[in-house]
Amino acid sequence: MKLGFIKSNFPHERRLPLLPEHIKHFANSLYIESGFGDSLDIPDEEYLKAGCTILTRPEIFALCDSIFSLKRIPPSDYDLIRQNQVIIGWTHPLGSGKEFMESQAIPKKLYVLDIDNQTPLMYYMGKAYKTQLIPKNFVYQNSFYAGYAGVLHALLSFGLLPDSDVDIAILGSGNTAQGAFHGVSKLTSSVQLFYRKTLPDFKQQLSKYSIIINGIRVGDSGTPIMTLEEQAQTKKGTFIIDIAADAGNAIEGNRFTTVDNPVYQKNGLYYYTLPNTPTFAYRNISSILSEQFSRYIFKNDISIFIDEISD
Repeated sequence: MKLGFIKSNFPHERRLPLLPEHIKHFANSLYIESGFGDSLDIPDEEYLKAGCTILTRPEIFALCDSIFSLKRIPPSDYDLIRQNQVIIGWTHPLGSGKEFMESQAIPKKLYVLDIDNQTPLMYYMGKAYKTQLIPKNFVYQNSFYAGYAGVLHALLSFGLLPDSDVDIAILGSGNTAQGAFHGVSKLTSSVQLFYRKTLPDFKQQLSKYSIIINGIRVGDSGTPIMTLEEQAQTKKGTFIIDIAADAGNAIEGNRFTTVDNPVYQKNGLYYYTLPNTPTFAYRNISSILSEQFSRYIFKNDISIFIDEISD
């Protein structure tokens, strides 16, 4: 298949999903948008040497059977998307990409391969199909760095590097929570980890903590990890870092923040809910993503993902 790569124009995104050194024995013909490697100072010539063809963004959409976009495709590209194309990336079909699915994927009969780390799925005509070709947790380091880099950014944005006098609670046991613990534990030992089973213990001592870091996602149909009532039981000035970036869900009522305004205050509490924190460690993560994506996705003929749902 002809596999095209377009630059992500998501705000502040600098991770690269494909590096020239990982392009070896690919079954697909590769087409790269000009300037694709700019964030890591990789010139187009390096991709040319690796066997890629350099094209403009409209040319890639017009020529390629499948399109890789690290983040969801923006509405400004919708007119370029053709019938029956394969769209690959972190598309978030049931979340922030729901509008894309309804306005583009279903009407244009697109094959949408959502490469979620835990549950990679192919979506076609509104139905989800499991893929056996991508293992679970294949880019777990991305989530780890989301917690690691994100919590450091949150603390610096808040203007506080905690010491032993600052009690911290981290909620969750997954990759993101582990990354957050890795970052915070370098600054202080006054950190307690709580898992889903031990959350009742955490909630019995809400007023103890000056910083609460949530690493658990519940989605829009789940029960909040911290309700509004529970947030009101924390002490004034508490900093709540939703490193899972599950705005409005895990921490009831919180909202997304931005790189320009990462922290806001409400009812005497401070909140950080910034999506896309792995990009703060884009030099670490790009090589990991490129190696794993190449191994499990790019190297294989993309048609095998379509064949998988046709069997």
